[in-house]
Amino acid sequence: MLMSGFASFVGLLFLAMLVLAAVALVMAALARPDAYVAADKKTKNFWLILLGIAVLVNLIGIPGLGLMLQIAGLIATIVFFVDVRPALKQVTGGGGRRGGSSSDGPYGPYNGGR
Repeated sequence: MLMSGFASFVGLLFLAMLVLAAVALVMAALARPDAYVAADKKTKNFWLILLGIAVLVNLIGIPGLGLMLQIAGLIATIVFFVDVRPALKQVTGGGGRRGGSSSDGPYGPYNGGR
């Protein structure tokens, strides 16, 4: 019973790794190619290939060396989410709110005390 619970937990971890890699791949595909260069990151093709391999390895689940490749893909996915994606958002101006101006504060527009 303990082993079946552990197996289902590990299965959920692998599923989460697959979903994260797939979401990162879609986000990488939707970003403009010039944004990668402007953010001083690797090229768009580099990230698409790297994240595509991560998704493929998670889908296939190669025994033996596959776990190591899955962990490498997870690291690439985390690097994309933590480093590349925020840099791309900063370069493209994709903030949290849509339609706000640069003078907007956390509680609305800042008008200099007028």
